[in-house]
This record gives sequence, structure tokens and C-alpha cells, in this order.
Amino acid sequence: MSKLKYGIAIFPSKEIQDVANSYRMRYDPRYNKIPPHITLKERFEASKEEINEIAEELNKIASEVQPFEIEINKVSSFSPVTNTVYLKVEPHDQLSLLNDKMNEGVFPESQQYAFVPHITISQDLSEDEHSDVYGSMRMLTFDLKDTVDRFQLLYQLEDGAWTVFETFKLGK
Repeated sequence: MSKLKYGIAIFPSKEIQDVANSYRMRYDPRYNKIPPHITLKERFEASKEEINEIAEELNKIASEVQPFEIEINKVSSFSPVTNTVYLKVEPHDQLSLLNDKMNEGVFPESQQYAFVPHITISQDLSEDEHSDVYGSMRMLTFDLKDTVDRFQLLYQLEDGAWTVFETFKLGK
């Protein structure tokens, strides 16, 4: 029985996606594989049975968490770990709670790094390109706000693109 690759993410408002895409088009080679997003759970593999159990758990988690506001004010970088530049989502208890709940119980262990809410705008660049992009962008300020009221369970297609498997609305 083959397993698919899944991930869990929040897709922000069109306004925030447009801002992110204005950079991603130039600096992110995976731009066309997935829209701008905040990863709640990194990719993991699951069978059809496992994903049904996970989806049930996600329904429960979604019902226990109320919609909340996020804010983005600046870019940051994961350098030197990876040459990734991202829109920094300000820390929020609800985001951390969602991430925690998605890495316990029925969920497969897939978290490689500490949870840092972000929207990637450049990745897989050379050291020099990364320095240029981050150097020119880290002085920019943003005033982006959004209400998060849902998250998506995604799966990966054979061409590497991601598509929504199921959407979960927050709150009762």
C-alpha cells in the first residue's frame, strides 16, 4: 500500500499572498508548486487509513481553537542553517498550540526544526544571491494583518506540486 506525502498549512489572505508572490516569482524556484503559506506541520507520509485518523484528529483540533489574528512586520532569514528568506509571522500562542498538537498523538514525527511561523519568499539560492536578497529586503517594513480561521491538509502530487486534501475551520 503506497503512502502519500502530506503537510498541514495555513493559506493567508490574497493580500498577503500577493505580497509574498511579488518576491517568490523571482527568488523561489518552488513558486509554482504551492501558494504562499504558513507551515503548521512539515511533510510526512501516511497511508489512506492513517490519513483518515489524522483528519479526524484535525477536526477535533480545529474545533478547540478559535480564529485568531496574525501580523507580519518584517522579513528574516534562516541563514546559516538554510538560505531561506521569509516574511516573519509574529509569534502567537494559537499558532504554537496548533503546531504542538500536530506533533503529538496520532501524528507522525516530522518536525526537524523548532517551530518558527513564516511565509517563505526565497529559498535554494546560492550564498551570494541569498546575501543580496536578504540584504536588500531586511530593511523593509510591512504592515500585514490577517485573521486565520482555517487550515488545510495538503498532499503532494507526482510533479511535486501540493493540493488541498481537506480544509478545517477553526472554532465551533
